[in-house]
Amino acid sequence: PITFPKAEILSEHTTRIPFKLIDNLIVIEAELLDQKGNFIIDTGSETLILNKVHFKTRQNDYSNSREASGVIDFIDNPLEKRLREFIIKDITIEDKRSDVIDLSHIETSKKIHLLGIIGYDILKDYEVFIDMYLNQITLSRVNHQGQKLDPRQYLEKIIDTVDFKLKKHTIVLEVSVNDELLKFGLDTAAEYNQLNKRTNKKVLKYFFPSKRLMLVGASGKKIEVMAGKLYRVKLSDRIYFAPMTTLLTNLNQMNEAFGTSLDGILGYEFFRQQRTIINYKKEKLYFVEFPLNKQ
Repeated sequence: PITFPKAEILSEHTTRIPFKLIDNLIVIEAELLDQKGNFIIDTGSETLILNKVHFKTRQNDYSNSREASGVIDFIDNPLEKRLREFIIKDITIEDKRSDVIDLSHIETSKKIHLLGIIGYDILKDYEVFIDMYLNQITLSRVNHQGQKLDPRQYLEKIIDTVDFKLKKHTIVLEVSVNDELLKFGLDTAAEYNQLNKRTNKKVLKYFFPSKRLMLVGASGKKIEVMAGKLYRVKLSDRIYFAPMTTLLTNLNQMNEAFGTSLDGILGYEFFRQQRTIINYKKEKLYFVEFPLNKQ
């Protein structure tokens, strides 16, 4: 069982968990098999991922899994482990699978004790409210139609909504840059937005490069990318964004893996500007009003 000692139980179906931001990653504290450590919230990950460094059990507890993939590169044949229970405080999630891979390079670079990564397979059964204003994530269980089982409304006012398409486990949004329509994936563990360098030249003219960075993928592979600001990004006539820090990358490998055709990834910079509720069943995002002006 996994427990979240700092969670606040709002009802039998809803729990609120404080998080800390570590280099733009959403990190929550958890306990698993008598270990206390950190989990990254990652909508870009298909499964629950356990850090192989901290879960050295008998080999026959595991089986070889299919190939997993991430935004940057592939993870070949991770080990797979079945978890009878995954407990978020008093909310129990049963019979989930997890991939077991070496995440030691993330521990080293982020200087945290990392037990794993919580992905789509866990999050899909909840309405997920990611609040960068209060640094907390609220999970409210939904039924098969996406209706919350908790009848109470949010205290905060929902001011807008937008539809998305779920492609396997990837949230795909229709985004415009200077009125050019693009498809972006939404990923809570993307420390920076990403733009496919093979995208339309009319879009690239609104990317203003500033420096080069080294990116490290889930399997430790490094690539050099150009970083800068992307301007004139909109989700609708009412939902638009200030210039966002963005990396110019090659997303072709990820597109092949997911069977998608993405022009980019929206990550931390998106959630920083919008208090966001994700409903996977309804394929909708809801945006919550900020208590103060974001100036």
